[in-house]
Amino acid sequence: MHNKSNVTIPIGNITVSLGREAVFNCFVNITGRYKVNKVAWVRAEDHTILSIGTKVVTHNSRIFVSHDNLYTWQMRIKQVKESDRGCYLCEVNTNAMGTQEACLEVNVPPDIFNEDTSGDLSASEGENATLWCKASGHPPPRITWKKENGEPIFIRTNLRTFSTVDTYNGTNLNFWKVDRSQMGTYLCIASNDVPPAVSKRLSLYVNFSPSIKVPNQLLGAPVQTDVQLECYVEAYPNTINYWVKNRSEMLLNGTKYLVREERVGYRISMWLVIKGFTAKDAGTYNCVSTNSLGKSEGTLRLYGKQIHS
Repeated sequence: MHNKSNVTIPIGNITVSLGREAVFNCFVNITGRYKVNKVAWVRAEDHTILSIGTKVVTHNSRIFVSHDNLYTWQMRIKQVKESDRGCYLCEVNTNAMGTQEACLEVNVPPDIFNEDTSGDLSASEGENATLWCKASGHPPPRITWKKENGEPIFIRTNLRTFSTVDTYNGTNLNFWKVDRSQMGTYLCIASNDVPPAVSKRLSLYVNFSPSIKVPNQLLGAPVQTDVQLECYVEAYPNTINYWVKNRSEMLLNGTKYLVREERVGYRISMWLVIKGFTAKDAGTYNCVSTNSLGKSEGTLRLYGKQIHS
């Protein structure tokens, strides 16, 4: 059969990112005195005619068609939308019909749904808690979790032990019987190899009543020396901390006492320096920590120590 009209080279499928331009080149070999309006671009899905010759007939201002006066017919779709995804036909309407099909894939970078995330979460220690995060995009994004400070994520394996991972994959980050060690800010990262990846910060707050550790409960101090007492507190939310002598007198910063504390996360270090220790300073000292969930205290006993020459 003598074919006077031919679409000679496959157009080839195209993948572009949202908002970019898609360019289809259709190579048509038409011999004889055929008019230019013999070439049409058609949307395959619903057979909508987009253009005849170089005239765009569809109501879409983003579509442009051109002809190089030789063999190439070009259709450009500017600022590609997801709705442009699908297949297109280059049709040559002559005695010898020729058709080529090319499909357009539109990649969409990830976007996290703010309304479909857990947001920051507060839970009591021992409760179950879940941070979750969902995202759109094409291809469908992967969700990865990381700790914002770069520390590993603690995953409880049983009542007493945890495993650690640098990243955790999945929409939901589940905390079974949440522990204070799991408190912190987590990054939900959505990626699908279409830049840019996006992330959202979600904080997990674990509430528990104060607990106190006293490293040295019995201290001997030589007369006229400065003595430092220390207590270590774990608690969340924030605590009010103070020192008491002999169960009555609250000790304040001044010429006799230096009271100081330092907080890192849910850990608080408390120090009391007694200046110029004398026999009157011997006795019982308590470090006290209180928050909305409870109160705890540690006990230290201080006695005078003779220095033998």
